Formats: sequence, structure tokens, C-alpha cells
Amino acid sequence: MLSLVLPKGSLEKATFELFNAADLSVRRSSDRDYRASIDDPRIDKVRVLRPQEIPTYLEQGLFDLGITGRDWISETNADVVSLGELKYSKATSNPVRVIMAVPQDAPWQKVSDLPDGVRISTEFPALTDRFLAQHGVKAKVVPSYGATEAKVPDIVDVIVDLTETGSSLRKNGLRILDTLLVSYTELVANREAYENPEKRAAMEDIALLLQGVIRARGNVLIKLNVPAGQLQDVLNVVPSMASPTVTPLAGGEMFAVESVVAKVGINELIPNVKAAGGRDILEIPISKIID
Repeated sequence: MLSLVLPKGSLEKATFELFNAADLSVRRSSDRDYRASIDDPRIDKVRVLRPQEIPTYLEQGLFDLGITGRDWISETNADVVSLGELKYSKATSNPVRVIMAVPQDAPWQKVSDLPDGVRISTEFPALTDRFLAQHGVKAKVVPSYGATEAKVPDIVDVIVDLTETGSSLRKNGLRILDTLLVSYTELVANREAYENPEKRAAMEDIALLLQGVIRARGNVLIKLNVPAGQLQDVLNVVPSMASPTVTPLAGGEMFAVESVVAKVGINELIPNVKAAGGRDILEIPISKIID
């Protein structure tokens, strides 16, 4: 039913892990194969291509559904439908940023300080041109095809590049002058395919599964038993996404309690639950959380 295109390169591993966790395992003969498959009746074709190309291919109708970054959607100005942000990236769950950076000792403190004719290297020439026009800066924008950070200051004066943690910028003696765009990965669709009710339903099913995996990350299910007289003490300790589920056990003297809690801090929570009267405490991984 759906033709799907997934990103190759820095997002590849994280994307495949996301799909595997959503029970949409991506299979291909080798890491270099651009053809893949997913054993799901809603998906009949899968390709793995550079994220820079994906928005244009989706707009042109070569694929129905794909994953790419908001940065490349903005750069290509592609007319696609977003089914929502997928909050993951190659290293963290944080967004990446398209930033303008200069050498630490450069005199410029803001974009408008840049002199006419300043040389800028970037993989985002269209996005950069629009940003410079907004600030009234006339620059020479040079398209980059990799190793952008290494081109300052010998080849260019300024770069516009992606950063996730900023560590590479610091390593190369650069500081951020401004942020052009905050970019999450997105699930996006061809507009005509999205207007097809059957295809839209399939797209929304896939989005639901992927979002369920992302929502579950960093959370666990805690289950325990507690005597009736100490139930409130335990409930005062146990956090919850909504409210804990409390079920009376046979005999009426004990209750079962379960709650979805953050994995961070579980090492402190479990002893506190035990001290409040909890027994038979279980910590269980969660693969998906669906509203």
C-alpha cells in the first residue's frame, strides 16, 4: 500500500532502532543496500536514501511516506504533509540546530555585524540565503559537501552547520553567532497520498506506533503489593503519568499498585516505596505507550 523512504547516514541507525522497537523491523541484505523491506501489510516498498533528497522525492510523489529532518524540509522548501515530530536524533532525543558559527576570536557578536562579502560555507545554501536576507547581510555563500567546520578560517569566514551537542564546534575553536532553525526529525507524507483515506489511515497507524515507542523511552512500569493500612503512604511516594492503578487483592487486606514512572530516579524511588510499605516490587521495561 505505502512506499516508504528512510534516511541514510547519521540518522540511519537511530531510525532503524525506532522501527524495530515499533515492531516494524527493517530488513535488507547489507548495510550498503538501498532497498529494504518491512514485514507489514501497510508497507510494500522501502528505500534508504540521503535525508537531503527525501523531501523532494516525497513532494514529487516518488514515495508516499518518509522520515527526514525539518532542516531539509526547510532547505528544499518542499510541499509535504507532516504527521508530527519524532523526537529522536543520532545521539540524543534532543533536536539538532542549524547554527551560524564563527571563530572564537572573530569580532562579530551578532549577524548584522557581518560585513558585506563575508564568505560562508554551508550545506544549507537556500536556508542561509533567506536568513541573511532577513538581516540585510550580503554574503558569498559557498555550498559545502562535508567537513564544513574544517573550512574556517582558511577557506571561509563563517559556517552554517548542524549541531546537536556543540562538542565538535568547541573542538574546532568555533562559537555560535545565531540559530537559524531548531530541527526535529519528522514523519512526512506526499500530499496526494495523504488525501487518500486508505493510505492516510495506514500512515496514521505507523505514526501511532513510532510515537508510542518514543513516548515509552525513559519510562518503566513499577508494580508492587501493599497492605491496606499503608496504601496511602505508598501512593504519596509513587509518581505517575496520570494516577496509579490500584486493585484490591483477594481478602481485602492487600492492594496491587502499578504506575508508569521515569527511569531516571528509579534507584531512589524503589527504596522509598519499600520503606513506605511496598512489597514484591517489580520494575518492568515498556516498549510502547499509546494514549
